[in-house]
Amino acid sequence: MLGSLPTAPRSTNLWRRSRTLSAKEDMYHNEHAMDAYGGSEVEKGSRAGWPGGIYIAKGIETCWKLQWEDVIETRIPGHHFPPLILALLLTYLVSFVVVSRKISPYEVAFDEVDIIQTNVTKESRKDARTPLPPSKAAHPSSVANGKHSLPQEEEEEELEIKQTVVLGERDPQIVKTLLFGLPSPTSVLWSVVTVATNVVLATFVADLVYRAPLLYQSHDLSFVRVGFVSDTYAKLVIREPNTSKLPIYISYRRALESESSNIGDTRLEDPWKSADSIFFLSNETDYTYSTTILRLHPSTRYQYAVSNNLNGFFTTAPPIGQTAPNTDKFTFLTSSCIKPRFPYNPFAHSLSIPGFVHLAEWIPSLKASFMLFLGDFIYIDVPHRFGADIETYRREYRQVYSSPDWPAVSSSLRWIHVLDDHEIANDWDRNTTAPWPAAIDPFNLYQASVNPPGARLGASYLEFAQGPAAFFLMDTRRYRSPELAADPSSPNKSMLGGEQLASLLSFLSRREPTGVKWKIVVSSIPFTRNWRVNNADTWAGYLHERRILLEAMWDVGMRGEGVGVIVLSGDRHEFAATAFPPPKDGKWPLAATVHEFSTSPLSMFYLPVRTYWEVEGEDDVCIKYIPDGNSKFLAVEITNILGGEQSLLKCRLFVDGVETWSYAVTTPPPVVGGSRGKDAIWG
Repeated sequence: MLGSLPTAPRSTNLWRRSRTLSAKEDMYHNEHAMDAYGGSEVEKGSRAGWPGGIYIAKGIETCWKLQWEDVIETRIPGHHFPPLILALLLTYLVSFVVVSRKISPYEVAFDEVDIIQTNVTKESRKDARTPLPPSKAAHPSSVANGKHSLPQEEEEEELEIKQTVVLGERDPQIVKTLLFGLPSPTSVLWSVVTVATNVVLATFVADLVYRAPLLYQSHDLSFVRVGFVSDTYAKLVIREPNTSKLPIYISYRRALESESSNIGDTRLEDPWKSADSIFFLSNETDYTYSTTILRLHPSTRYQYAVSNNLNGFFTTAPPIGQTAPNTDKFTFLTSSCIKPRFPYNPFAHSLSIPGFVHLAEWIPSLKASFMLFLGDFIYIDVPHRFGADIETYRREYRQVYSSPDWPAVSSSLRWIHVLDDHEIANDWDRNTTAPWPAAIDPFNLYQASVNPPGARLGASYLEFAQGPAAFFLMDTRRYRSPELAADPSSPNKSMLGGEQLASLLSFLSRREPTGVKWKIVVSSIPFTRNWRVNNADTWAGYLHERRILLEAMWDVGMRGEGVGVIVLSGDRHEFAATAFPPPKDGKWPLAATVHEFSTSPLSMFYLPVRTYWEVEGEDDVCIKYIPDGNSKFLAVEITNILGGEQSLLKCRLFVDGVETWSYAVTTPPPVVGGSRGKDAIWG
């Protein structure tokens, strides 16, 4: 579109030489023509070879990096991005100002050059008013053969160059401005919009990274939660930073089964009993205190009260090998990986956890006994690590427990915790070196203090039995060999360490009490090697020890005790169900097949790329792979079938609050004999 600038032709005589203009002179001419009509230095540079276009290239590069890293940071966080994004924003703003000053709002719409050639004499070019010298006076100047004659005049070529330039206003280039972040040549509005877009994206990153750590440090957190509950005792952890409320008294009593029961309900059957008293709290323990309520009855509902105005309910577990009265089903939940405000929502509370909202919707109907949480309860290094000191780690735990969504998933659900890498540092494999001491402090205070008992005295790997299942919770971080220290198949490389491996093998070989139909092995990281990206951190990097465990698991099915083995894991922000059948023509029956169900995240990002697949020649068999979904949890339901002779374990997967998939496996038949006989009965 032509602008309103006057477009009258303009004639310029630049040279009068007796030769044709060269290409170099033509370039020079055009450059000066742009000068005459206000062309930009960037445009002139592109014509004359001047590198002014680097401003545009730099602006585009910076803008694209900024936009993509903003999107990635608010979708898939990484602690290296925040400072880089803010640096790119500053670079982009400087580049934007420079480029906007060098882009002209006008462009050449029409450019015509006319060259007029004429022949003239030297004498005709002289001013007529200049007298001729005497030597050239109008009288005979030479004599030839006695006669006078006039001299001949020299002729030359003269080039007259006429250039007509018409300027027009540039198009605002809206798409280019928004896509590449460059200033619009003619529209201040769209220039402001593209700058504002990048500034807003960077502001979102700053909000995501810095708002919670700066404004929600949760020093005033006062809460109580119930941890592991057996058939005879229950563990509680209490935090009260207001020491003026000391001493704090903890009481309990047996409650009615109604959920509407409260402290003032006179129908409650038992009088209050004292459980414990707290006389001292300090920053040494982050104002926390753990206690155990003893001498409880199986399958009984209790009410507890703390004198700082905190109270709640819990129900004890059924006796080992049994289910609760009036039901033949035993249910628990499992998942891993949570981070407040992921995916990012600028309008959400800084400590909101969307996955908790989905979970809370299903808790009443699932009636689960507990949540088996398989690690990454905090993300110390996502989206940005603020330090490696004890207070930084403690703050992360306080923030989760301060979330407005936490009460809905804890008032009637008990949480059991396993440690994984993001409670320490990503892909942790350095045993108890720094920052382990700082990281383990709040984990012990808030999680381990109310976990099930250790498999050995003082061990961080756990073992317990509840209802129809026995559990072994591995510690896959504290004892492992460095993941890249040796070949995955090396016998010198260990995930568990000698003592933990011996405890797990003992668990697998032990005969279980009557009614216990399942051995459930819990790993914070996947047991399968089908995850192909960064799998050195998983059991794929420790194949020799994995084989030892698989053979011990297959032995359980071969013994004919009617007990099955499954593995539960998390970590990968995806879901996959994998089968590990024993080798063909081996000593183990097909009925001894081990199944793994790996579930995560409860509230975090999912990976946009696919990372799990089978490889021909390997024995890890994919049953189901569901990568998408920012919130996933698994409900495991165990029921007896065939009059209690066998047991059915059903897994129900919930993705973003919707039940998406289910799968059931049964225990091997309780028969003796060879593998063929067992397979014939098992079918």
